[in-house]
Amino acid sequence: MVIVMRTQVEETIEVIRPALQADGGDIVLRDVNEETGVVSVSLTGACVSCPASTQTLKAGIERIMRDRIDGVTEVVNIDDDAIDALLDAGANAR
Repeated sequence: MVIVMRTQVEETIEVIRPALQADGGDIVLRDVNEETGVVSVSLTGACVSCPASTQTLKAGIERIMRDRIDGVTEVVNIDDDAIDALLDAGANAR
């Protein structure tokens, strides 16, 4: 049975989430590009202002996902400002 990468990412996030929540943060899955292996997430709560959030993302979340899920190449954080800018750009293009 083939398990879609997105499902594997969702399951892995559920494993990671309690550690983030213990420090007042959380993670939201935004996108999984199965062609490039790039997983887009948003770190929320205390993670937004935490100076160690980049380290958490790369050395923690990305490492775990790359170890557990074939095909994951990178995990990137998409903050709310970037999402708002993309939505505004799409609305202005119409």
